[in-house]
Amino acid sequence: MDVSVIIVNYNSFKILQECLNSVFEHTNNRTIFEIIVIDNNSDEGDIRYALREYPQIKLIANSENRGFSAANNQGLEVATGKYILFLNNDTLFIEDTINKTIAFLEDFGKDSVIGCRLLNANKSHQPSVVDKDTLGNSFGENLFLYQFFKGVKKLNKYYYSDNEPQQPTKVDIVKGAFILCSKKIVDELYGFDARFFFYAEETDFCMRAADLGYNVVYFPRTEIIHLGGVATDKNLWFKFKNQSIAKIQIYQKHFKGMEFFLLVAFHYLGMFLRVFVYMVMSVLRLKINLFKKSLLYFRLLFIYPKNQFKNSI
Repeated sequence: MDVSVIIVNYNSFKILQECLNSVFEHTNNRTIFEIIVIDNNSDEGDIRYALREYPQIKLIANSENRGFSAANNQGLEVATGKYILFLNNDTLFIEDTINKTIAFLEDFGKDSVIGCRLLNANKSHQPSVVDKDTLGNSFGENLFLYQFFKGVKKLNKYYYSDNEPQQPTKVDIVKGAFILCSKKIVDELYGFDARFFFYAEETDFCMRAADLGYNVVYFPRTEIIHLGGVATDKNLWFKFKNQSIAKIQIYQKHFKGMEFFLLVAFHYLGMFLRVFVYMVMSVLRLKINLFKKSLLYFRLLFIYPKNQFKNSI
């Protein structure tokens, strides 16, 4: 088996079906691949019925929502491919991205974690890479400075999104919508860290891969559409809460001492500022959704996740 494609799903059956159709349509038959779908206890219907037209797919139907990381690890347990592709269920292939990425990886000659170019639904560029957090870019993000200093990498963790590389480039983190690497790397990392329930799992994965000496590479010579937030945008509190928790968990796991303290402080300062910014904007623009965002950020000020990483190595 050349490639195991692992897709975690929760509801959004129609989007999942479109994703699967695009993979089958655009992947050349010279590549032998399997698709493993892990459903996290969807409640919009029967996942088996939704996948009735794809008998070749391996399905793992969970009786509870185990989170994104743990579900991906379930897929890894049954994966037989030389390469592993972690693919979001809200992605659409528009070309043979799997073969192009594997060909680059094998020509590159170095075992690496690869992410491709992501597009929005209208095929405009979507941020596909991000820098790992530092004191400088965290300060820039939380105080909105990155919006005014897009060309200053030390203040802008989204530097490569605003200054997109045209050639394969070593980066810190590739977005989790499409991550391809050898099963050797995944096994060495023991998959995803299941303590990350939703969000930041790719950040932790890429940081750990780099710590082991592997390259994380952005490969812009092939692209897929990433619809992004199709399920989570329906529940903004779930999205905001889990994004905040995951960010703090990254700090808990990967940073120590004064650096950890300042990163957390910048994070809460950023949320505090956003309470007032969105409140003022809601009044000026007469938009209720901005007022709701202000309230969500206010609620987040009172949430701090228990540190599960104190004794981890």
